[in-house]
Amino acid sequence: MKRLLFLCLLLLIASAGLSIAQDPVTVDQVTTSTGAIAAASSPPPKPDVSITVLQAVESGGWAMIPLAIMSVLTVMLIIGYAITLRTGAVVSQSFMNTAEVLIHKRDYPGLLSIANRHAEAIAAIVRRMFDFTAKNPNASFEIIREIAQTEGGAQAASLQHRITYLADIAVLSPMVGLLGTVTGIIRSFATMSHTTSEMTRSSLLSGGVSEALFATAAGLVVGIVSMACYGIFRNKVQSLISDLESATAHVLALLALNYNERDDRRDDRREVRREPRREESREREPSSPGGRRGAVLVDEDF
Repeated sequence: MKRLLFLCLLLLIASAGLSIAQDPVTVDQVTTSTGAIAAASSPPPKPDVSITVLQAVESGGWAMIPLAIMSVLTVMLIIGYAITLRTGAVVSQSFMNTAEVLIHKRDYPGLLSIANRHAEAIAAIVRRMFDFTAKNPNASFEIIREIAQTEGGAQAASLQHRITYLADIAVLSPMVGLLGTVTGIIRSFATMSHTTSEMTRSSLLSGGVSEALFATAAGLVVGIVSMACYGIFRNKVQSLISDLESATAHVLALLALNYNERDDRRDDRREVRREPRREESREREPSSPGGRRGAVLVDEDF
């Protein structure tokens, strides 16, 4: 019995060896099969979706042309405002010191000539004030103050009006981008209506949507930059207007002191001229016939 079992076991081993010999598995086959399994399990390679700026501009369609013009204007305005919107261009300390000295000396013609040589906003206000004073020497201080306030309001409005161009660009650029979006989608659907292939329709739709998105993105970029710079320059203009109001108030205060002194001297001169006439009137009263009062002299300053 044991021998029979041993012989069966030998036959099984021999038959297994023969099958292996008939279909051998090499190392290359094992490696190849392993690589195929790994390749099947690995994710597919990602397509190259990088795009240059020129390609983005070309993909944006016609809307990129006005947006490019707006972007160039935005850069030019930002550079120009950064150079011109400064404190020295509105109120300069050297001009204020010179004006204060000349007002104390009452050298109004000299101050007017210096104001004509300066381009600051405060110089324009002083020039308008003393030009009116030179033409109307008897004008009161209230009238001169009205002239200064009117010219100061005009200078402040000019400063505020200069930066509104950035706000206009910030409003228009997203609208232009949105218009480019609408036209791109309309063109895509119009082209799709004349094609029958599903693959062609998909490609046309994706191209139109890409053009629409590029136009919208460009409009938003230009609008955001313009609005941000407009907010910065608006705060700067408000600060400059406050400095201009302070300088104007200082000049008016100096003029008010001079006008008060002039009015006091004028009253003193009138009082001095009245005193001798009063003395003369008292001397003539006793010599009048019939005890009547003498003739009352009329004051020329009345």
